[in-house]
Amino acid sequence: DYLDRGHFRSIYDVGRTGEYETIQGVVVNHSEFTPSRRGAKSVGRIAVYDQEGVAQLVNFGRRVGYLKNLLKVGTPVVVSGKFTRRNNEIQTTDFEFEVLEEEDADLIHTGRIVPKYALTAKLTQRMLRQWTKTVVDGYAEGYPEILPLDLRQRNQLIDRCTAVQEVHFPSSEGYKDAARRRLAFDEFFLLELGLAEEQGIAFRVEGELLDRFIEALPFQLTAAQKRVIEEIKSDMANAEAMNRLLQGDVGSGKTIVGAVALLCAIQSGYQGALMVPTEILAEQHTYNLSELLEPRGLKVVLLKSDLSKTERDKALAAIADGSAHVVVGTHALIQEGVEFHQLGLVIIDEQHRFGVMQRATLRDKGTTPDVLVMTATPIPRTLALTIYGDLNVSVIDEMPPGRQKITTRWVREKDREKLYAQIEKEVQHGRQAYIVYPLVEESEKLEEIKAATEMADHFQTNVFPHLRVGLLHGRMRSVEKQDVMGRFKNKEIDILVSTTVIEVGIDVPNATLMVIENAERFGLSQMHQLRGRVGRGTYKSSCHLISGPMTDDGVRRVRAMTRTNDGFELAEADLEIRGPGEFFGTRQSGLPDFKIANILRDVSLLEIAKSEANRLAKADPNLSQPVHQVLKEVLQTQWRGHLKMASIG
Repeated sequence: DYLDRGHFRSIYDVGRTGEYETIQGVVVNHSEFTPSRRGAKSVGRIAVYDQEGVAQLVNFGRRVGYLKNLLKVGTPVVVSGKFTRRNNEIQTTDFEFEVLEEEDADLIHTGRIVPKYALTAKLTQRMLRQWTKTVVDGYAEGYPEILPLDLRQRNQLIDRCTAVQEVHFPSSEGYKDAARRRLAFDEFFLLELGLAEEQGIAFRVEGELLDRFIEALPFQLTAAQKRVIEEIKSDMANAEAMNRLLQGDVGSGKTIVGAVALLCAIQSGYQGALMVPTEILAEQHTYNLSELLEPRGLKVVLLKSDLSKTERDKALAAIADGSAHVVVGTHALIQEGVEFHQLGLVIIDEQHRFGVMQRATLRDKGTTPDVLVMTATPIPRTLALTIYGDLNVSVIDEMPPGRQKITTRWVREKDREKLYAQIEKEVQHGRQAYIVYPLVEESEKLEEIKAATEMADHFQTNVFPHLRVGLLHGRMRSVEKQDVMGRFKNKEIDILVSTTVIEVGIDVPNATLMVIENAERFGLSQMHQLRGRVGRGTYKSSCHLISGPMTDDGVRRVRAMTRTNDGFELAEADLEIRGPGEFFGTRQSGLPDFKIANILRDVSLLEIAKSEANRLAKADPNLSQPVHQVLKEVLQTQWRGHLKMASIG
């Protein structure tokens, strides 16, 4: 950050704003006294004169003698401080100063735009500025230039040496901004160039296996699915490592697109891995992919934490010898002992639920495999790049034909009985329902929340005694969850009372009614994900939001849900309600740690850096030209660790 102390004012004019102001004058007098009360510190006053007035620099205790020796009468001085007017006197107790030893002295702390650094204990701004100035003056001119002249001219970037000097001690607002822009560009450019230089696998993306798979599908792919498949195939055919984000709203058909990518890897002799955040979702994907791929003679293996030793050893052997074509799992995929025969493609579903180290570990199990990230968590179209940094973005913005629009209603407490009657009517017609609660059990902090466990008993005993009510929550053992979901899918449970464990990936086309209790406790994205658990078949579906007392933002969230089914439109509303800070808070953890660049503010600069990096990588793939030698050295020494993180971040 910076403090603008470059605008000089006369002493006559200061003391009216409450802001820091800068004056220049001469010390004309000293005075000192000690208040009579016991233990009081001595008070010093230094008078500074500038031909239009006098300002008093008031100081206390040990500083009195120090300043008296330093600022002798007759000393020219520049002072930046918060001045006040009291009893016709101008004074400041909060000030910084510099002695003007020469008329054109190079000021550090006053009389200019001044850097403001983050401090640790016992350091002061004055100390750190002084040391930084010494280092910058002594070494900045030897700072190597890494960007070719034509690139700098094309993008109006100042040279690196000037940028380092000006970012610490700007000579003007314009140079301050130009310096920050240049150094931010360098961070983005080095990241993007390193990724562009990564050698991936050139997959065979056309073949009989893939053609027969698409021909055998019992439905037509949407235009959006076809477009996205071509984008992915183009990436995979290229020898550069793919890093692509696939966004698709709930139910838009991402699994089929992922299956096509897996087939491209398999027909080229490689394995594919699909990493998901929950075991329920892993089982769901294993079932769906097995239905799609096993008729083609391909083996899908599920790896999860609660396999027996015999089952685990069998799965690990299939992964290691290559007989497992696709491996689906949670964090179990990255544990020691999981060795792939030839991993070529990594698909990560719902990326923001994994830490960056987990994703890096999975990617390390192959020799620069291609990476496809899939998410149904809506991200504003304009801001997807700011969250996922490097990833190229594909969007499935069209729903499969036949999908019913989900009607969403805000239900008041007084209408609860009517809603229960509607649930009973749906079940009588052969359909099923979800009732979702925010927590597993009561918490002291959230006493008003009805626990899912308690309410499942209440519904079975008092509300729907003649219907079959099931319970699902995150603290159940995996085998219990499987049993409940299996019975719900097989229509042995009419109403499933659940926590948000069902938020992602549960696919029961016969479920047509969703109730979200305590809707005020949920974010927009989470409510939209939950709503996506219904409307997955051809039956008319509905979502009902029951809430307690709500804040204004809570009301806006619920109204947005009732207004639209479009996840991207909801994401824009969520961004507007929460602001970018909170919206991006939990999703930034996977991004590189930039020192200057800000991925929210500098998205256009990131795009320029990406374009220039790709241009240079094509013109000089190995950076072998003499003009690129310094760039190559910096790239290899400074950024390799960051690149591994960024390519899956």
